[in-house]
Amino acid sequence: MTRRSARSTRKPSRASGLAALAGLLADETRAGFLLALLDGRAWTAGELARYAGVAPSTASEHLGRLVAGGLLAEERQGRHRYVRLADARVAQLVEELAAQAGPSVTERPRTLRESGAGSAMARGRTCYDHLAGRLGITLTDALTERGLLRQDTGFALTDAGLGWFAEAGIDLDRTGRRPLTRACLDWTERRAHLAGTAGAALCRHALDARWCVRIGSERAVRVTSEGERRFAQLLGIEATALR
Repeated sequence: MTRRSARSTRKPSRASGLAALAGLLADETRAGFLLALLDGRAWTAGELARYAGVAPSTASEHLGRLVAGGLLAEERQGRHRYVRLADARVAQLVEELAAQAGPSVTERPRTLRESGAGSAMARGRTCYDHLAGRLGITLTDALTERGLLRQDTGFALTDAGLGWFAEAGIDLDRTGRRPLTRACLDWTERRAHLAGTAGAALCRHALDARWCVRIGSERAVRVTSEGERRFAQLLGIEATALR
């Protein structure tokens, strides 16, 4: 058997799988859908079509490919079709690729509204299920400076950090396989913020307790006056650093 024929009968390799994944991501509309779904919520096909400015039939075709490729999970409720990121691993992949790509120097806001939305996203946003932007970095730095989080050998909560989460009433579900802490490279700040189980728990508690609220239709969040008070009490963060 020649080398050529041996290669032709070989089972699909990791390289072919990687190429297929890259092909799914190598379309601006599909990439836009994945970035939108980093808000951690389920969207309808119609919502994503309007978000991307494409026809519903075009959106459905792209979503079908993303579902078949394992990047999205699909749910149906009545006549409505909802999609979301398949799991935290997909979110991590999208986050890290977006951070590597960075903001495009050729992209400029076309309207005052777009400019305002971009500024709000940079100040604070959800990144799948944790807090990102300057808000995420500020919280991560405060946890580190107070000896609650270590960054010297990768992200890890200290014993004091575990106690801090308990005292703050933030439940850490440590029963799953997801890492307790993970560093996520922030695509606007170009630094790592806290992700993993601890990052998700902090974000969920901040939203549930209304320390933070979502603003607009994007992933942007802002810190409320109650959040400013609580973050000052718990982490010594000045209110001006959260605005």
